[in-house]
Amino acid sequence: MWETILVALALMMVFEGVLPFISPSAMRKAILQILQMSDNTLRLIGAISMFSGLALILMIK
Repeated sequence: MWETILVALALMMVFEGVLPFISPSAMRKAILQILQMSDNTLRLIGAISMFSGLALILMIK
């Protein structure tokens, strides 16, 4: 089980590193846009992301 969690964490790190590696300027623009969003908008995006990920895990299993 711990091996699976570590693999998932490693994959998350790889995916999060792709944009800053390929296009640092796009990453800066994205961060600036995120800073301008309201807390409620960020919460909604986070909730959608979490539930989408959970649904994907449940569909795979």
